[in-house]
Amino acid sequence: VLKMVAGCLATVTCGGHAFRYGGEEFTIVFPDRKIEDIQTELERIRQKVASTGFIPRSKDRPAKKPTKQTLKKTYKPLSVTISIGIAEPSRKLRSPDQVISAADQALYRAKQQGRNRICN
Repeated sequence: VLKMVAGCLATVTCGGHAFRYGGEEFTIVFPDRKIEDIQTELERIRQKVASTGFIPRSKDRPAKKPTKQTLKKTYKPLSVTISIGIAEPSRKLRSPDQVISAADQALYRAKQQGRNRICN
């Protein structure tokens, strides 16, 4: 799942750079961009992850990757979603640590509001 999500994040545009931040958390840094400049791109990424689907390995799934048609017919894909928290520097959030903390708080709000959403 992490590799699939990382693959989706690797398609980020608008000057964003994706990094693994922790166990199952990622961050995307958009240098010199305002929140309103990146919300559409983050929504595209959120939808891309949700629509990709994921088929876990199991004892009966072959090691060699079958075609997508075979996978869809034989295995039911799992739904994978992401929640996103956004923050940007401001008068109150001057240091990178403060911005990261604000983004983390926004992420938890997204999770509390039902997940698979973006909050700032």
